[in-house]
Amino acid sequence: MIKLANLNRREALKLAAASSGLAALSSTYATRAWASSALTLADIGVGDTGDWSRFTEATGHSVNVVSMGNAPAAVVNQLLAGGGRTSFNIVNIVGGMQEPLVENALIRELDTARMPNWKTNDYISDYLSEGTPGFDFVGLDGRFYGVPTVLQGDSFAYLPEETGELDSYGALFDPKFRGFVSLEDNYTTAGQKTALFLNASGQAQIVDPADMTPEEMRTVVDFLIEQKRAGQFRVIWSSFEQAVNLLTSREVHVIDCWEPMVFAARDQGTEAVYARPREGYLLWAMAAYIVNNPDMSEEDLEASYQLLDFMLGGWYGAKITLMRGYLTNPLAAQYAAENPDQFSAEEAARVREISEGVQAKFEKGGTWQNRWPTHVDAYEEEWQRFKSA
Repeated sequence: MIKLANLNRREALKLAAASSGLAALSSTYATRAWASSALTLADIGVGDTGDWSRFTEATGHSVNVVSMGNAPAAVVNQLLAGGGRTSFNIVNIVGGMQEPLVENALIRELDTARMPNWKTNDYISDYLSEGTPGFDFVGLDGRFYGVPTVLQGDSFAYLPEETGELDSYGALFDPKFRGFVSLEDNYTTAGQKTALFLNASGQAQIVDPADMTPEEMRTVVDFLIEQKRAGQFRVIWSSFEQAVNLLTSREVHVIDCWEPMVFAARDQGTEAVYARPREGYLLWAMAAYIVNNPDMSEEDLEASYQLLDFMLGGWYGAKITLMRGYLTNPLAAQYAAENPDQFSAEEAARVREISEGVQAKFEKGGTWQNRWPTHVDAYEEEWQRFKSA
């Protein structure tokens, strides 16, 4: 049954690690006499570079990427009953899923000493250390289970030609945009952003938007139902492609979404902007978990650690930052700047700009996304009530 329930030293370390780049990766693993492994990485779509040849060349291991959903209950079900436990080596999803995954013995505790890039990653100590809200995205009971592959602060997107400049989640509920607004079908995103807005605007008193009581969640959903019945929302989106299409078709002018969707819309010629809301951001991190496959060999386990370490490395970090607009790891900007054969000067500058921009989001603050709230059953029931209204 599924239960629902310094600085100088660090800079020197980062510089040394970034300078060595993939040569260090190859050198480190060349001394190990493991056979080549064929690894399966289940990813929600934003952690796939589309090219894993650098890892393969350095280690001899191949990577097969498969798509995986991100809804909390669906993640657990796919691993528990959908064959994922025996099919996947690593799952790279939005973190915060440790409690149900550990309770159902679906993931392994990390041995961080097996990943050389872990000790140079000061984002972990700065944002995800034990005792901080961010730790809940990668750890449980003082133990690490997830490797942070990206960090981000989410808000919403808009088309400035249609709306002018926007800086508040209130735009999602502004009657002048009625019928041209869309929310994500996800209570851990749309629900929390709504709670953040209601709190900031004085329309509700919510002690912790990241972990609401059943009554507080009911207040949020009552508000959303009222908005829905008034025709505020054109559609509740549920896929990356759908959200991008809503922007590029100009079917919506304001949309609760992820920043990579803005990147994708811009690539298609649509001028879209990702907002900097005065209420703050929905902060989160992706976590790559080693699946607890009882039949996993020591060779495949070692290869899995090598892949995780690669994902904490400079090339992967710079690539994902460019593609998705995420903060990845401290090696990314330095690696891009020191490898002009792989990243142009313009791209290197963009990696640094994006990285600094996301760090500013964490300084601004807001609320950390909660993937497995205390009253998750109530969240599920209330969100279904919203969808059915």
